[in-house]
Amino acid sequence: MSVLVLVYATCGNVLLLKRHKPFAFWQSVTGSLEADEDHENAARRELVEETGLTTEGELYFSGNRRVFDIDPRWRHRYAPSVTQNTEFEWRYRLDRSLAVQIDSREHLGYCWMPLAQAIDTAWSWTNKDALRDLRVEV
Repeated sequence: MSVLVLVYATCGNVLLLKRHKPFAFWQSVTGSLEADEDHENAARRELVEETGLTTEGELYFSGNRRVFDIDPRWRHRYAPSVTQNTEFEWRYRLDRSLAVQIDSREHLGYCWMPLAQAIDTAWSWTNKDALRDLRVEV
């Protein structure tokens, strides 16, 4: 199981991170649940690890979860019999776009962009769907 955290500002800008392994692509904050961790705590942990954001905004569960086939490039992270993953969608609402602190071992950079551009830029279909769902709220 994993989390996807959409970080967005009330002006409509969305934060995307540029990942560099196994190839360069743009995504929202993401990460796998650790042993005995629920998806809320995973969302909080991943948000801090990937952006440095803690209490600047409001973190809440959207109620959405998506099941997808695990891309072969990430299968080594799972038991051999596991071929699907459940991703829980969280959102982190900020009053304005803020500078974030990324971990250069995981990401090459970050960018705040308008929601429509973020939908076009995000790599995974689950990220694109989550951003499309966010349009109703922003």
